[in-house]
Amino acid sequence: MEASISPKEVKEKGLLIIYTGEGKGKTSAALGMVYRTLGWNKKAAVIQFIKGKWITGDRKFAATLPQLSFSTMGEGFTWESQDLNIDKKAAQSAWEKAKELIKSGEYFLLVLDEITYTVHHDFLPLTDIVSTLQNRPKDLTVVLTGRDAPKELIDMADLVTEMKKVKHPFDQGVPAKQGVDF
Repeated sequence: MEASISPKEVKEKGLLIIYTGEGKGKTSAALGMVYRTLGWNKKAAVIQFIKGKWITGDRKFAATLPQLSFSTMGEGFTWESQDLNIDKKAAQSAWEKAKELIKSGEYFLLVLDEITYTVHHDFLPLTDIVSTLQNRPKDLTVVLTGRDAPKELIDMADLVTEMKKVKHPFDQGVPAKQGVDF
């Protein structure tokens, strides 16, 4: 028999959601939530912490959506970096923007894409991220993406999904595909 929740027990609150793991689809899952939010005429924001400035289908489409703030603030993948100090400064700038958006109270949904990498590479202090997320407006849902999500964030999250790679075309030498991967 299923347990039922009485109307008095229903909690209305913003969620903390994490998409992590070695598999593909973390950003795609987060962007799916963005488009649901926009479908209900609510405001959403995306900050990409690592992805570089190359043109993607995500960014092209986002530019047509007035209810969506979409900021690609990274310098590209860290494994291709020529200078991790530049990457660190970019991550710190993106985090300052994220904190502004969180404090603004304007948004229903905020995606912090690839933020877990910034913790993994010691670009941002985990304590600041945890504190900021704990003190966010109560109705703001925040989605964090990236591999190796820290235990502290997983413990405080409402929902965590780990993407597991079973098979990937890149392993067979097939490059990223326009319209599918970017």
